[in-house]
This record gives sequence, structure tokens and C-alpha cells, in this order.
Amino acid sequence: MKLASYEFNVKRDWGFVEPELGLICPSRVWLGEDAPRTLLEFIELYHERLSSLREPSLNDRWLKLEQVRILAPIPDPVRNIICVGKNYKDHVSEMAKVGHSTETEISHPHFFTKATNTVSGPYSKIYLHPEITCQVDYEGELAVVIGKRGINIPEGKAIDHVFGYTILNDLTARDLQKNHVQWFKGKSLDGFCPTGPWIVTKDEIGYPVELEIRTWVNGELRQHSNTKHMIFDIAKLISILSQGMTLEPGDILATGTPSGVGTGFNPPKLLKPGDVVKIEIEKIGYIENEMYA
Repeated sequence: MKLASYEFNVKRDWGFVEPELGLICPSRVWLGEDAPRTLLEFIELYHERLSSLREPSLNDRWLKLEQVRILAPIPDPVRNIICVGKNYKDHVSEMAKVGHSTETEISHPHFFTKATNTVSGPYSKIYLHPEITCQVDYEGELAVVIGKRGINIPEGKAIDHVFGYTILNDLTARDLQKNHVQWFKGKSLDGFCPTGPWIVTKDEIGYPVELEIRTWVNGELRQHSNTKHMIFDIAKLISILSQGMTLEPGDILATGTPSGVGTGFNPPKLLKPGDVVKIEIEKIGYIENEMYA
């Protein structure tokens, strides 16, 4: 199933989406008046019951997607978005070629986080913060949403802790990333994490997760890969991340970006006002954001 957060008549809600029909069923129509207030609460409470939930009937009272404003699936995450750097070999190579790294082999996942203030909607306009950066880059990524609490999770049981998948753009101020040595500041400017358009539950994706991922800028295809090319697959990432660290329902794990980022071109193709970035992942959909200053 596909689940989205949205705004309708200035009120936030969430619901069950049928993208092909252009419809969304409000949570209280689907689950009744005692439905969880937010999609995050649903993930926390309902993960174990997903298989027994009926899909809403088309005879129920649905809204048209064009009537609502789709938000990030989890607009107000409780914890920072957890990210993985350099998880595709071709991206490792391109960053080494342009002097952003000396690494050619990755032995351990490179974890970092983006602050919660970065989350923005799948179709929102994104402010480039030109007063502090002139080197904003895009990174199309598959994101994993955790559904079940766990620590020291064995790799063979890691997928049991997944609720579903969504799309994420790990926007990055490359100059700040370089200036501050670590990545947190350059990754955490307001709005720098467009996410969505919905969460697709893991039963619709299957495992292993092998999905085509593409990024366009102004209609030009910049990134094209498949998630099967990750250096560390999803199960391994979850297992390693959970070692000594409890993962919670609603945690978001961005799994890294393939080659084709703006910095990897010669000369670089960094974002400017008016640019439109579209990221599409097979079986999920797409997000599309215009940049402004």
C-alpha cells in the first residue's frame, strides 16, 4: 500500500493513496474515527497489523489528489534523517576524480545525519540559501522507513524492521561540506531534504530491493542506476547501524546516491534558481522540486 501525508483546507491529515486513480482516502475514512493522528503514529502502532488491514473501498469517501497538497510522508520526524555517504562505487569514483575524496574503496558505511528542519515536501520549492552557499548539489536516493524498534539487529532479520520505502533528495551545500570538514552543516540547511511523495510498504517492493533510480535536472538525465549496485545493501546497513544503537519506528535511512551528481561533471553542474530536479524510483513514483533564491 501507499501512504501519504497531506494538507486539505489548511488541515494536515494522512491517508491511503491510489496514484493511478488520482485518489487519496483519509485515514479516518479508512480506519475509523480512532485512526492514528499522523502517519508517524500509524507506523509506530500498526506495523505488526499491516497484513491484516483491508484496503479502503472505492465506495468510501475519497479525495482527489489534485484537491490536496502532498507533504513529506513524515513532515515532522522525531530524530534526524540518517544518511549513508558513498554507497555506490561509481559515485565514489566520480568524487575522487574531482578531488572531493581520496577514497577508492569503502570498508565501512559512512553514516551522517541531516537535521529535522531539512524535511520538505515532494513538490515544494526549495530555497538555495545564496547568502551562505553557491554550490548546492542534488543527490537522488532511496530512503528506508523503519517500522519496528530494534538494537543489534542480525542482518538476516533486518528487513523485518522495515516499514516501507520512499524517495529523498539529499541536497548538499558542497562548499559548506568542504569548509566544515564533516558533512552535517552542508547537509542540514532548511528545506534540504525533499521527501515523498508517499511511503510504499515493503510488501509491494519485495526483497532484494532492486529498483531503477533516475534524476533529471531541467529534463536532462543526470543519474541513472539501480539500487542493486549499493556497496552495502539495505539489510547490511540496518544491521550495522543498529549495533549498539536502537532504531525506532519512523526513523528514516537514506541509502546513498549513484554517480551523476552536479559536482562530478567537468565543469560542475550545480543548482541555480529556476532549476527543476526530478527524482524517480521504480515502483514508488517521483518527487520534483524547483529551486529558488
